[in-house]
Amino acid sequence: MKTKILKIQDTEINFRKSLKARNISIRIKPFEGVLVTVPRFLSFKIANDFVESKMNWIQKNLHKIKSQEQLQTNFVFGSVFHTKFHSFFIDSSSEIKNNFIKENKSIKIYISDENEIQSIENQNYIRNIIEKILRIEAKSYLPKRVDELAKKHNFTYQKLAIKNTKTRWGSCSFKNNINLSLHLMRLREELIDYVILHELVHTKVKNHSREFWMTLDIHCPKSKSLDRELKKYSLRIF
Repeated sequence: MKTKILKIQDTEINFRKSLKARNISIRIKPFEGVLVTVPRFLSFKIANDFVESKMNWIQKNLHKIKSQEQLQTNFVFGSVFHTKFHSFFIDSSSEIKNNFIKENKSIKIYISDENEIQSIENQNYIRNIIEKILRIEAKSYLPKRVDELAKKHNFTYQKLAIKNTKTRWGSCSFKNNINLSLHLMRLREELIDYVILHELVHTKVKNHSREFWMTLDIHCPKSKSLDRELKKYSLRIF
């Protein structure tokens, strides 16, 4: 489908036509900016007028997003990053290519001296390695933990999938299939359990009604405070 990039009040807006969309929607994401989805039967002119009417809201939320972006780890030589089971150490290398070495729970990521470590390419290289290890950790830890908590609290679920999701820590379908983000392995254990129990409760209560929170409180007494703490973390930023 067609795409178009326009500047409105000095802000770059990405417009994209969609076959499935029924209404114009605006999304603002860290490092991706403003994305406007336009139904195929509407013109970019109509979408542009709609976006102009929402610019106050867009500018306000862009400011929040920019603040979030600044929280992203800026990896430099000597940086140390921890997941649940591993520690990552960033070091320089005289080799032509970037590489990494895994030694038990320690992972050393070497960035070539010839490259600028601050480059997007190198920062993404480091993050990609971290995400690969997060996936290994998640597949090893989460299925067992979900099963333990389900048995302990008398919940049943169908399937468990672990994905590199960047919008939700977890979800539960109407068929009681549970999805969990591999980025849970960046959180402390109590928050991981909270997300798991949150989704297990959804196998019985399919919304966030008062009944849901009362049920969750039975199985996770500090659920409200843990939920507030979880909001301090970002799936997209680490």
